[in-house]
Formats: sequence, C-alpha cells, structure tokens
Amino acid sequence: MISIFKLVLLFLIISTSLSAQVDKNIFEKFESKFYTINGYKINVEVKGQGDPVFFLPGGPGNSHDYMQGSFGQYYKNNTVVFFDFLGRGKSEDAKAVSEYSVENDVELIEALRKKLKFNKISLVGHSYGTVPAQAYAIKYKDNVDKMVLINGFHSGAMWQANCDSYNRYAKTHFPEKWKTVDSLRALGYLSTEEPLKSVYGDFPTKYVYYHNTTLKQNRPSYKHRSWANDVYTTIIGKDGDFDVSGSMINQDYRKKLKNVKAKTLIIAGRYDGVSTPEYAIQYKTFMPQAQFVMFEQSAHNPYLEEPEKFYKLFEDFMNIK
Repeated sequence: MISIFKLVLLFLIISTSLSAQVDKNIFEKFESKFYTINGYKINVEVKGQGDPVFFLPGGPGNSHDYMQGSFGQYYKNNTVVFFDFLGRGKSEDAKAVSEYSVENDVELIEALRKKLKFNKISLVGHSYGTVPAQAYAIKYKDNVDKMVLINGFHSGAMWQANCDSYNRYAKTHFPEKWKTVDSLRALGYLSTEEPLKSVYGDFPTKYVYYHNTTLKQNRPSYKHRSWANDVYTTIIGKDGDFDVSGSMINQDYRKKLKNVKAKTLIIAGRYDGVSTPEYAIQYKTFMPQAQFVMFEQSAHNPYLEEPEKFYKLFEDFMNIK
C-alpha cells in the first residue's frame, strides 16, 4: 500500500506540473499590434523566438484570448502568434457581414504569415479554428510545418450531423424544455432569434462543452469583446443550431486530408457534444497519416479537463522541451 507521505508527494508533483502549464497573468505579457490587411486593422499579439505557431480560436465568433490563456506560455519555446479574425475581438468589423467567411479567414492567415515574414508556420486550431486550419493546410500545403486539430470538424456535413446529434440528445433527455423549443420552432423562430435563442441556450453545458462543469477558461480581466454573434450567424447561418448554412456548409476536406503534408495531431473528447466521437473518429479514415488521440475524460476542452495528459502530448508532438 502506498504511504500517505508518498500520496502527498505525488499530489504536490502533479499539482506543480499542472499549475506550471497555465500562467494566470499571461495576458499582461502580450501587447497588441494592429496590422492593416485588406483595409482593416487586425489585432495581432506575437511573443517569443523560434518556430512560429499560429493559434486559431473557435466560434466562429470567439476572440483569441481563451487560446492565449491556455497556450500563451509557449512563448518561452516558440514564436507564438495570437490574433483576432476580422470582426472578432479587438479587430475591426467588416463593412458588410458577407465578408465573414471561412475562405476569408484562411486568406487572413496567409496575409499574416507574409506580414510577419515567416517561411513556414505551425497551426493549432480549436473547434471552429480547425476549419480554417485544415483549409489552409490544403491550399497552402508547403507553408505548414505542423498542425494540431483540437475537437474539430472535417466538413460542413459533420457540423450539421453534430447539431442533429445534440438536438436528439437534448430532446430525449430534457423533454420538458424541448416542448418549448418545438412550440417556438412551429411559430417560425430561428435559433438566433429571441425567445428561442435564450431557451435553446439554457440547456446544460455539461452535455455539450464540458464533462467537468466546474472548469473555467483562463480569461483576461480587461474588458474585451469575447464573442461576435454577427460573425457566427453569417458563417454558420441564422438557423445554425438546426440548419447549418453560410460558408461553413460548403466546406468539405474529407477527400483532400490524405494529401496534407503537415505533420498532424488530431485530438477528440469522448464526451464532446459539439464534435462527437461518432464523427471525430472518421479522421482515422480520411487522414490516416495523422496521429489521433481520444481523451477519455474530456468533452470539448481536453486541455482543461485532462491538462497533464494534454500538455505532455502537445509538447511531445510540437517537440517542445
């Protein structure tokens, strides 16, 4: 039997290794610089030396900060690049919402690579961020060194299938709430319209984003725009929780993933209600050259839910010592 002393020591070792991963004050160590790209001021925050790594947040609609909160510490090993896509975070809004698209997000990555004068870059995308990451790695295959896809989507069809999967789950597990959803849908309300938006958003996040609902993202204390709803509704569609449209529905990388040159790591969560395992494991077929890892105690955010396992895997893959 292991002694109490050894248990305490083991706990301290684990606690130290985990706490070392995330710096609560990381946001203070970065500074915004605005680059004019296609007539718009884009917020970019770069720090460190070594091989460049671009971090692509989810949404679409999220600002860069939650990725910075979990990965900003890697400036000690690499040149880390965090930025806000057009219309998100500190970046300027588009003059017309039609400018928000997967395709334009991909071109923004390429424009930033050129502005920052990098030859090759690595990409780390989470959720929606995996979408422009894959599109970029397919279109600009010679410009990508490594790619990490965290709880992502290989196609608009997968995004739609996951919406259908979650809606079936919500309907069967919360029939009382779903009665109201059905009533409002029958009246013609879309998922982005009130009161359906609030009713739909009231379903427990445990069954979508978090297996452990006590966990929180590391966010900055300063005021910022963390979410841009107009971007989300343009790229995913005004009724995107039920009927995906926008430029997302036209994305399909399944036939092209096998030709991606970048060394790739794909991460999924067993309890993910957004990128469900049923579809996530299809990456093994579409991208057999990639390393695929299922996190058995995680939902949509394995870097929060299984941090010790996640960061070790990430650092080994990225050759961070």
